[in-house]
Amino acid sequence: MRPSSRQNRIVNPELLEILCCPLSRQALRLADEATLDRINQAIAAGRIGRVDVALDAALVRTDGMLAYPVRAGLPVLLASDALSLKGVL
Repeated sequence: MRPSSRQNRIVNPELLEILCCPLSRQALRLADEATLDRINQAIAAGRIGRVDVALDAALVRTDGMLAYPVRAGLPVLLASDALSLKGVL
């Protein structure tokens, strides 16, 4: 499957292929627009802690339970920065 142009702009597609969740080792995928909108709505409503600004991009774990922010095109894969998506997706 060819990466979308959005993926090319946000995260290098070759990097995205090898990244995994540091906690579970599950694969990560770039959040699509609908998923990112739901995450940002939850942030705005205060349902996702430790974040107070909308995300431009995020990597979502395969099981949909955690997301990692992407800042300036770089995925932040620190367990302490993982965002719980329980009840969001």
